[in-house]
Amino acid sequence: MDELTAWLASKAGIERTVAEKTVGIVLGYLRKEGPSDKVQALIDKIPGAEAAISASENGGGFAKLMGGGLMAVGSRLMGLGLGINDIQNIARELFRFGRDKIGEDQMGAIIAGTPGLLQFA
Repeated sequence: MDELTAWLASKAGIERTVAEKTVGIVLGYLRKEGPSDKVQALIDKIPGAEAAISASENGGGFAKLMGGGLMAVGSRLMGLGLGINDIQNIARELFRFGRDKIGEDQMGAIIAGTPGLLQFA
């Protein structure tokens, strides 16, 4: 997780603590909405990902009120102080990282198989 959060903080220009929370939120969304076998393969390649997902699920009351989904993810990320452009940049960097970890085909299947992600690819 340290590798990913440091990399994301550097590439997206955000603080490491925000990067860690962001990764947990996004991976949690992918786990719930994406193709489970491919998402799990990605999660397995990121040490500390399970802990980040668990931490992101705590205190998600507002997201539950929003009904979940991509809109709730966006609201949670904006709650961390991120704007729309930040979120788009972060998504692109996370997808790039994912491609490096599990390959273009598997990451492409995650993006295609998860509602709302094609607009960020």
